[in-house]
Amino acid sequence: MDSIGRQFRKHVKSMGIEGILTAPRSPWQNAYVERMIGSIRRDCLDHIVVLNERQLKRILASYFGCYDQWRTDLSLEMESLSFRPVQRRGSGNVVQFPELGGLQNHYERIAV
Repeated sequence: MDSIGRQFRKHVKSMGIEGILTAPRSPWQNAYVERMIGSIRRDCLDHIVVLNERQLKRILASYFGCYDQWRTDLSLEMESLSFRPVQRRGSGNVVQFPELGGLQNHYERIAV
């Protein structure tokens, strides 16, 4: 196991979380991780040609930032994972902001 894996296990253990090993290639054993991996693949990686590890890390960092800040969730009553102030109607024009090179977009009201 590499040092990052050891560090991760040590950190998880310090939080009082007991790790459970799953069998390789057994997605039914860890549905949460498989759901997240599927979202990353469908929303991001299926549309981009990744050339190297550095580019992959940059793309994933951008995706996770967009995912946390802008993606809404039904279980959160259509709020995002991060707090966003409510933008009232009539407080400005709606402007589109591209994310991930235009693969995804978010919208904000900009005061005029």
